[in-house]
Amino acid sequence: MDRLNPRVTDPVSSLLNAIKVHSSVFCLSDLGAPWGFEVAASKIAKFHLVLEGKCWLQPQCSEAVLLSDGDLVILPHGTNHAMLDEPGSLVVSLEKLTSDYPLDEDARLSNGGTGNRTRLLCGGFGLSDTSDSGLVSRLPDVMVLDSGAIGSWSEPLVSLARLEADRIAPGSQAIFTKLADVLLSQALRTELNRSDQKPWHTVGNGAGVEHAVRLLAQHPDRPWTLQLLAREAGMSRTQLAAGFRATIGDSPMRHLAGIRLNLAAWYLVTSDKSVEAIARRTGYASSASLSKAFSREFGVPPGTYRAGAV
Repeated sequence: MDRLNPRVTDPVSSLLNAIKVHSSVFCLSDLGAPWGFEVAASKIAKFHLVLEGKCWLQPQCSEAVLLSDGDLVILPHGTNHAMLDEPGSLVVSLEKLTSDYPLDEDARLSNGGTGNRTRLLCGGFGLSDTSDSGLVSRLPDVMVLDSGAIGSWSEPLVSLARLEADRIAPGSQAIFTKLADVLLSQALRTELNRSDQKPWHTVGNGAGVEHAVRLLAQHPDRPWTLQLLAREAGMSRTQLAAGFRATIGDSPMRHLAGIRLNLAAWYLVTSDKSVEAIARRTGYASSASLSKAFSREFGVPPGTYRAGAV
């Protein structure tokens, strides 16, 4: 790499510049053993940062993992999972837990027994991928990174999160969110650098398909048709459709629908934009058309999804 030329970057940096992390902190949990809560599967990615103590992560259909101070858990695809003090502890849904024990005005949750205490920073995040890498879809269901795996510099960030957790002061949620953005970005960097990772810089064999994928990711709000996309990619409609099936496993329009709906879900969780505004930003003609497609994909209308996204 040419270190004297700022325009020349390594492939990992290029991907990190294209993949933006937008986190949202749900709650700061202070839990005394015994305790346990389950997070239902959803299309929103989740994370848990252990600020103090120890606990167990129990992903659906896989073995439990012991976590300790400074460990970061990422579930990029919103996989169903439980967090608990010890395997075998009673587990309740996170929705019921926060209903029975409402968060205070600083989004803090205190619950559990009188045993050893664990503090967790829990939240969700969206990934805006403007590259043609397909990296986000290929991330593992569960990523567990201790402070050593993330990098030695992560300890000051975790320490700052602990300090914020120790006090009640205006702006804490904003600080937590910014810290989470950095930690999650570093976790992606770690994943990108894994020696067993396949090359990320291509999606298919043809430049036309790659260009089409990039166009859909960067401009999901445009009124795309197969004919328009094929013309911009310099291909025939038949070539483009065949290229998508061979490299992505889906049609161009279904791929676009997935981008639009996941982006809409991210806006619903991380912003206060109206459904009408979100529809315009994601390429739908009206809130009604977005609501119909959203309900078909997620099983609930946008308003219900926003209310229960945690």
